[in-house]
Amino acid sequence: MDKSRQSVIPMFLYSSSASSKNLIEFEHLIAKSWNCSSSSPSMSDLGAVEVFSPAYYAKCSIGGIFSCGLTHMAVTPLDIVKCNMQINPAKYKNISSGFGTLLKEHGIKGFFTGWVPTLLGYSVQGACKFGFYEFFKKAYADIAGPENAGKYKTLIYLAGSASAELIAGIALCPFEAVKVRVQTNPGFATGLSDSFLKFVNAEGAVGLYKGLGPLWGRQIPYTMMKFACFETIVEMLYKHIIPIPKDECSKSLQLGVSFAGGYVAGVLCAIVSHPADNLVSFLNNSQGATVSNAVQKLGLLGLFTRGLPLRILMIGTLTGAQWGIYDAFKIVAGLPTTGGGALSSERNRRKTDVKVE
Repeated sequence: MDKSRQSVIPMFLYSSSASSKNLIEFEHLIAKSWNCSSSSPSMSDLGAVEVFSPAYYAKCSIGGIFSCGLTHMAVTPLDIVKCNMQINPAKYKNISSGFGTLLKEHGIKGFFTGWVPTLLGYSVQGACKFGFYEFFKKAYADIAGPENAGKYKTLIYLAGSASAELIAGIALCPFEAVKVRVQTNPGFATGLSDSFLKFVNAEGAVGLYKGLGPLWGRQIPYTMMKFACFETIVEMLYKHIIPIPKDECSKSLQLGVSFAGGYVAGVLCAIVSHPADNLVSFLNNSQGATVSNAVQKLGLLGLFTRGLPLRILMIGTLTGAQWGIYDAFKIVAGLPTTGGGALSSERNRRKTDVKVE
């Protein structure tokens, strides 16, 4: 198989905007071309794996670990102020005073309270979120069939991301419960194991999952927006803004597009998921609290607006960085960046006249 043909096939497979027909038709062909090619692999091919294989999903999961774990840990100070603004607005009135209050009462160390459960929890969540998204996106495209998958690709992005987050939320929930309790109750615990033990002693093991419903209510809409909006925005950027096809763009430009698409998607994510985020913070901070208690205390307007500006700043930056890190890892791992490959794929197909036998 010639080099031009080899270079075209991955673009069809990885193109987020390509129809399911392309994915299905080329799935076996790429496996054959990578496994049977007699040419010596270049350095850029050393990390290549068979698309949609267990190794492929494993690499996507590892990328998710770096993407979510590191970014959430990095914004721990913002998260602490945001949670305290939600729980105690009389004391943490706004962003600037919130940081000032935290610094005055707890010093620099106070800005990093709960960073361990944050790192571990969102690393596990990121692995499930990205790995299972890739899996479900392919699975639902196969179920829908070539014509329907191409026609309703946005629905497939939404269904795939929702299914992935259903699993990721279960993995995250215990860590999130402990993180919120530690961040909003200074002196609650001294370490990760101590905080889990105290939490379980106070509310039982089932208490670690009492916020699962609101967490799903926050994370599932967030993740659906995060993936579907990102895929759509990146496709539009490559189609209408970037003057050259994606496969002709430099890796740095592709990563810039990933960050920009992720940031815009993150702003939308923050708005959609914010009411549930307020509920999660309230329930995990107050022993025995219910959703109705939260609604009564916060009010409907407060449920939608309390802490929202800070969360928009935090989630927009967070989501943009996550997509940048995820796609950077994919490049290192020998995988193309996510989204936006349809236009360049169609051009290359016409140039090389690739056929499936």
